[in-house]
Amino acid sequence: MYLASGEGTDQVIKEVTEQTNIITDFWNSIDWNAIMVRAIVGVIQILLAVIVFFILKKVGRYVIETVFKRYMREKQTVPNRYNTLYKLSKNLFNSVLYFFLVYTILEIIGIPVGTLVAGAGVIGLALSLGAQGFVSDIVNGFMILLEKQLDVGDVVNVNGILGTVEDVNLKTTKLKDFDGTIHFIPNRSITVISNRSRADMRVMIQLRLFPNTNLDQVRAVLEDVNKKLIPQYEEITVEPAEVAFVPIGAGQTAAQIIMYSKAGTEIGVRNAFYEGYVDALVREGIELPRINFDTTAI
Repeated sequence: MYLASGEGTDQVIKEVTEQTNIITDFWNSIDWNAIMVRAIVGVIQILLAVIVFFILKKVGRYVIETVFKRYMREKQTVPNRYNTLYKLSKNLFNSVLYFFLVYTILEIIGIPVGTLVAGAGVIGLALSLGAQGFVSDIVNGFMILLEKQLDVGDVVNVNGILGTVEDVNLKTTKLKDFDGTIHFIPNRSITVISNRSRADMRVMIQLRLFPNTNLDQVRAVLEDVNKKLIPQYEEITVEPAEVAFVPIGAGQTAAQIIMYSKAGTEIGVRNAFYEGYVDALVREGIELPRINFDTTAI
C-alpha cells in the first residue's frame, strides 16, 4: 500500500513538472523584445494616423468653405441653398474621413478588415429586409436634395408640421416648430413638401362688420390706412388692388384686403395692417363686432 501510494505521488509530481516545463519553455520562446518593438511602432503609427486625420479634417473644412463661398459669390446662390449644400458636403466629408481612420487603425492593430467586410456583407444580406426603411430614407433624401425641394432656413409644411428647416441630410429632415419643438422626420415618410419660402406669400385680412355698417365709409378709412402704411413696408411686393366686402357665412359680411409680401414677412405685415385698420375704424366711430353673431336671429 505504501509503495503504491509513493509511486502514484511521484507520477503526479512528474506530470506537474513536465507541464511546468512546457509553460516555461513556451514563455521563454516568446520574443518579448520584438513584441515590445511592434507595440511601440503600432502606437506611433496610430498617433500619426490620428494627427494626419485632424490635419486633413481642418484642411478639408477650409477647402469646402472656400469653394462654397466662391460658388455662392459667382452663381448668386441663395443663402439657404448654400447652407444646405455646405452642411451636406461637410457631413459626407467627415463620414469618409472617419471611415478611413477606423480602417487604418484596424489594419495597424492587425485585425483582418477584409474578413470583417465580407462578414458584414453576409450580415447585411441577412438584414436586407429590415433595412428597407433605411434605403428608402436615403433614396428619398437624395431626390429631395437633387430637386431642391427645400433648403436650410426655409419655412415649410411637412406632414402637417409647419416650421423652419434646421437640417436636411440623406436620412432625416429636421424641422423647428414655431413653439421651439424640434421634429426629426424620416425622409421615407415625406410625400408632400409645401415650401413657403420660394415665392411671395399672400396676406389676407378680413374685418367682420355689422349689417348696418356704412360700407363706403369703411372703404375710405381702409384705403387711407393703406396709403399711409404701404410706403413703410418694402417687403410688400403686390399692393392691395381694392377693399372688397365678402360674405363669411351666417349672413355676416367682412371687409377683405389682399396683398402679397416677401416670403417669411407675411405674418408681420398682416399683424401691422390689421392693427392699423382696427385703430382707424375705431377712431372714426365705426363699431366692430367682438364675437361672431348670427344675423338670422336678429
